[in-house]
Amino acid sequence: MKADQSLDCMGLYCPMPIVRTAERIKKLKVGEVLEVLSDDQGIKQDMPAWCESTGNEYLGEEENGAEIKVYVRKTQD
Repeated sequence: MKADQSLDCMGLYCPMPIVRTAERIKKLKVGEVLEVLSDDQGIKQDMPAWCESTGNEYLGEEENGAEIKVYVRKTQD
């Protein structure tokens, strides 16, 4: 999937990938996609829940070994 920006959260564990995502998404324009790289399996449940609570769009995930990429589209300012 094509992302406008990427955020490296490798080696960070809950809640830090979500905290960093919340900080970074503020810098994106509405409609842009953020790719979050993580090795924390919890992100697969945490990110959809965070998106639902904030109104952003969860676009899915890709796994490659220990690396998990999740994609979030900013839907509002």
